Amino acid sequence: MSLKFFDKLSQNFIELLNDKDDYNIIIEVENKEKSFTAHSNVLKYRSSYFRQELENIQPNEKNIKIITKPSISSKIFEFILKYIYGGMVNLEKVETRFIFDLMLIANEFELVELSSKLETILIKDKASWLKTHFSLVYRTIFVKENFKDLEIFCNDIVVKYPNLIFDGSDFASLPESSLVSLLKRDDLQMKEVEIWDYVIKWGITQNPTLPTNLGDWTKENFLTLKTTLQQCLPHIRYFDITNIEVYDKIRPYKKILDKRLWEDINQHLVAPDRPIKSIILPARSVLVTELPPRTTELKESFSTIISEDHAAEISSWIDRKTTTYSTTNIPYTFELILHGTRDGFAPQTFWNICHGHACTIVVAKIKGTDEILGGYNPLAWNNTCDGKYDQWMETKDSFIFSLKNGNIQNSILSRVRKTNNAIKNACKNNQKFDGPFFGCGFNLYSKKSNFNLDSRSFCHNFLDYYEKRIKTSSDTFSIDNYEVFKVIRKS
Repeated sequence: MSLKFFDKLSQNFIELLNDKDDYNIIIEVENKEKSFTAHSNVLKYRSSYFRQELENIQPNEKNIKIITKPSISSKIFEFILKYIYGGMVNLEKVETRFIFDLMLIANEFELVELSSKLETILIKDKASWLKTHFSLVYRTIFVKENFKDLEIFCNDIVVKYPNLIFDGSDFASLPESSLVSLLKRDDLQMKEVEIWDYVIKWGITQNPTLPTNLGDWTKENFLTLKTTLQQCLPHIRYFDITNIEVYDKIRPYKKILDKRLWEDINQHLVAPDRPIKSIILPARSVLVTELPPRTTELKESFSTIISEDHAAEISSWIDRKTTTYSTTNIPYTFELILHGTRDGFAPQTFWNICHGHACTIVVAKIKGTDEILGGYNPLAWNNTCDGKYDQWMETKDSFIFSLKNGNIQNSILSRVRKTNNAIKNACKNNQKFDGPFFGCGFNLYSKKSNFNLDSRSFCHNFLDYYEKRIKTSSDTFSIDNYEVFKVIRKS
């Protein structure tokens, strides 16, 4: 018979953690603004990371070793220490983003048990959050390369909706491991020649010194591209590409292919029944999905703020139509990427979630009125603006609007007038206050870092960046809720 008394053991080790009289390790976090004490033997036997780290640190005059982790928050590190000492992690009152960040730090400290458990929780219980924050999740996990279940979860989405990654503004920065994992998938829903085009595009972008004109390329240039793509090229299904596509797309880059493969491709085109020496990968499978009738594509409560009629009206404005589309003929899908009551009202949340997304609609329900205000941004939101100065973006296609709703009898459309000041990306110093900023015509702003708590948002348009005001009152306002949609043209 084996008796186990883990609860008491856990309690005693937590008491040891809280004992400030017998420590020999100090861990400084949050740019050295916070510190924790710990015991070297506990850290070494619970984490191989800390074992190696401590071997490389010399103790000070008090025989204490100091570990500095400036980028880790004190709250996360407190959870890490409680797990190391007591094997306990209480996730009852934490947000999903905290669980995600905790998983990343647990992985960094080589706490495999904790990292794997958090990965499972995210997939099983927090799938909607993962989908909403897909770009952040996808790029993070492939950089770390230790989250195989999350990689599969994300790739299962990407193979069905490849535009999420391949049409993204930051596709060129996709980690090689991520691209290769997609190329290996037999169910990637893209034409093979399109996959080839994206692979070439990715490879060229990794080598900015390559000549712009392909006719100017040297033998060394082709060798450079071949070396860059050596992990990608074996996963292209060359024998599923048509004659014309081979001639137009593959032939110009034939020098990056092995000579035997290029000869087999050409032989297969003229004599497909003859045997070849190159490996023929299976054709990618096409998923057959029964689509709902067009009239129901926007249903299932796609928004808690706007209706199908609103979506039809906004779509007609995007296309500069003089008449409004019918709800049965809306040419766009409105894909919800941010929902205030679900994701929170902090301005920083807007920049975190919407970064990189182009062709977006922002709509906000104004508190205490029937007003629904919003704006359309055809450009990609960018949260990487450093320093103290915001960055204006130029476009002639943005617009702001007020939608008819309740006592609001008519919608108002206001197109950009001063195209140099159409959209503003807040610098990092201002992202805790500034949200989406359409000139001065429609702007969400909060001094309390919560659009729902104060009345600092405004639509005064006093600089005439847009054609006309969309709000009758010049008063600042608060919002009940807001949503951001990515607008995608239907095929």
